[in-house]
Amino acid sequence: MRGLVAVVALALALPGAAAPSAAVVVIDPGHDLRANPRTEPIGPGSSTLKIKDGGGTHGIVTGLREAELNLRVALRLRPLLERAGVSVVMTRTRTAGASIGNVARARIANRVHAALFLRIHADGSLDPSTRGTHTLYPALHRGWTDDIYMRSRRAARLVQGELVRALGFPDRGLQERSDYTGFNWSDVPAILVELGFMTNPTEDRLLATPAYEQRAAVGLCRGTLRFLDRSPAACG
Repeated sequence: MRGLVAVVALALALPGAAAPSAAVVVIDPGHDLRANPRTEPIGPGSSTLKIKDGGGTHGIVTGLREAELNLRVALRLRPLLERAGVSVVMTRTRTAGASIGNVARARIANRVHAALFLRIHADGSLDPSTRGTHTLYPALHRGWTDDIYMRSRRAARLVQGELVRALGFPDRGLQERSDYTGFNWSDVPAILVELGFMTNPTEDRLLATPAYEQRAAVGLCRGTLRFLDRSPAACG
């Protein structure tokens, strides 16, 4: 709880500290050390409830937890964006405790009026041959996502393209989702990237290496800067 308070305090303080023209990107490394089975409304005013966090997947070969992979990539992405002049807020900086849930994550992005709410995940499947990278964005829902739909879709397209180029995994394309709490509560453009399948032996082994974690960070950086109408060259 103390860590969450610190993150929220930073998020609240950031707009006043940043230059008026500085873009803010909220990086959200998905999941945490433990799942959170408590429930929350799928969208504002909804009676439909979803669990806050199912806990994520893990590497079929390496045993690496998705939460840890997500954080490793996020911590590599943060300095790349900062060197490009982008202000960064992280929803978490360590893997410890139960997940705060998706409403809380979206609210962090909303408080700082983020230019992009970038959610980092990796995928899992019952079929170990399934592989590839894809990016999710909010489906159009009047009153929830209609104000961020077009910008989120554009961000998803640009980030997906750069991420596929960086990782070299099969391109599984884009997908709209109406059932993602973190999307429905977001007042700012939001996307969720699935780097690859940790249940695929090839992608699991590669994503667990520092080289591929850095590749993922560079791809995310380049796509984010393109969305912000900035040169991606600053990402390296």
